[in-house]
Amino acid sequence: MSRRRALVWRLFLSYVLITLGALLAAGWYSMHSLEQFLTEQIAADLSQRARLFEIQVAPHLSPPSTDAIDAICKSAGKNSDTRFTVILPDGLVVGDSRENPRNMDNHSGRPEVAGALRQGSALATRFSETLRQPIIYKAVAVPQAEQALAVIRAAIPLSRMETELSRIRLEIFLIGAAIALLGLGVTLLVSRQYARKLGELQRGAARFAQGELAHRLPIPDSGELAGLAESLNRMAEQLEGRMQTVVSQRNQLEAVLSSMLEAVIAVDREERLISLNPAAAKWFETEPEKVKGRSIPEAIRNLAMQQFIVRALRSRAPMEDDIVVYQNGERVLNIRSAPLLDAHQEPIGTLIVFNDVSQLRRLENMRRDFVANVSHEIKTPLTAIKGFVETLNQGVVENPYESKRFLGIVAKHVDRLTTVVEDLLMLSRIEDQGERRELKREKTRLREIFQNAVQVCRPGADEKRIRIELAGDENLAAVVDPVLVEQAVVNLLDNAIKYSDAATAVRLAARQTADEIQISVQDHGIGIERKHLPRLFERFYRVDKARSRAMGGTGLGLAIVKHISQAHGGRVDVASALNEGSTFTIHLPKDPGPA
Repeated sequence: MSRRRALVWRLFLSYVLITLGALLAAGWYSMHSLEQFLTEQIAADLSQRARLFEIQVAPHLSPPSTDAIDAICKSAGKNSDTRFTVILPDGLVVGDSRENPRNMDNHSGRPEVAGALRQGSALATRFSETLRQPIIYKAVAVPQAEQALAVIRAAIPLSRMETELSRIRLEIFLIGAAIALLGLGVTLLVSRQYARKLGELQRGAARFAQGELAHRLPIPDSGELAGLAESLNRMAEQLEGRMQTVVSQRNQLEAVLSSMLEAVIAVDREERLISLNPAAAKWFETEPEKVKGRSIPEAIRNLAMQQFIVRALRSRAPMEDDIVVYQNGERVLNIRSAPLLDAHQEPIGTLIVFNDVSQLRRLENMRRDFVANVSHEIKTPLTAIKGFVETLNQGVVENPYESKRFLGIVAKHVDRLTTVVEDLLMLSRIEDQGERRELKREKTRLREIFQNAVQVCRPGADEKRIRIELAGDENLAAVVDPVLVEQAVVNLLDNAIKYSDAATAVRLAARQTADEIQISVQDHGIGIERKHLPRLFERFYRVDKARSRAMGGTGLGLAIVKHISQAHGGRVDVASALNEGSTFTIHLPKDPGPA
């Protein structure tokens, strides 16, 4: 690349060339005009001298007197420092102020002589073989009637004119040099001033380019540069406003993306990541800046998601799908896509939004199971009731004993249906009270709650010869709704008695830790397989459906316990091993807060 020259030197060199060119042209024209002028002046002067000399020599020309003419020539030439020569029409020299005419050649061939004979006068400049130097000649004819008596020629050496011209040339050169130096100095000064002002504009523009849009350029006194500076300042002001708008919009967008629970990523048409928010980076277990610009297979290791992104890039319509990923267990992600369009509505990529819907899908499954279970729990007794009632209504059964037995079965199913409805109503009431914080809490000794619960469950325990052991501090108290907590303890004791072998023990205990109060019910019954534990507290969920229904359970007891615990701001969990027994523990906060 060619080296860039500074503007000051470009301007200076251009002005130098213009100045020198102008001075050279003016000098050459002046010298040429002066030389022509001097030549014309010398020619006029020689013509006048020749005419004056003609007055002196004319009396001796007819007939020609060579000696007299020659003497006049030498006298006149000596006095005027001019060479005079008298030539007859045939070219014969009859007088000369420098030479002996008898020794001189015939001058009929001299151009000035021939010209004078033809035109009356003639001028010639040539090298004189006689004087051995350049001479300027002026020849005039001496007329008589229609013929010329002779030609008088006056001449002076050109060295005089050359001397004068040399002096004038020197003066013109010195004056031109002085003018050139002065002009170039002024040019250099002006060029530096403009270069300095342009340099300020350049440095200001560079600061604009570096993002210093608050900087303002000084306004020069030059109209053009002032207009340029004002335009640059307006441009910087407008850019600053637009940049602030863009930064504000970007910050707002980043704030929105950062606060979104949904993961958001943008992908270009080459399947490279454009951007992603913190939620997406958390899913990919990386930092946003590290994966920007990387390909999807590098950043995302899930094949289903990769395939979805490829399909989304090929389609201009929004898409949605659920995929399964494994991160801290099996998770279900709902993914939606929308095309990214440029200003001309042309696709430049796609926007992917996804969030974890594992809990939602699980709740949907629970809802479907709940609907199916509650339908089954209600339909089964209703079907039985309807069948027995129709049988009795048709009078098929005549034996009073059978009729009574049928009515007993109907009553049993009615009681079962009533229990299911009551448990559902209780669940609804507990949830509503928990959400509205309308629990009737009071400080109550847990031993009193335990004793009331044991009294309720005593008949079932005595029937199976099961001991109920109470443990823990007898004076331990908690701020709870005693009715609901008693119901939860009754449900846990009832389950423990139902699923325990005869002649075993069930342990009911309470203890206090630094943060909470724990109520536990431990049995040594059949236990629960590990796969059932996560869903054990769902409504109508049964580990062994046939056995549970045979024992009269509704499938809502443990769900009631869970919701009572949650209504108090606590929780319930279970630890169990198959054929070894189970331990259910209610965790209540030590400081329940406002009721």
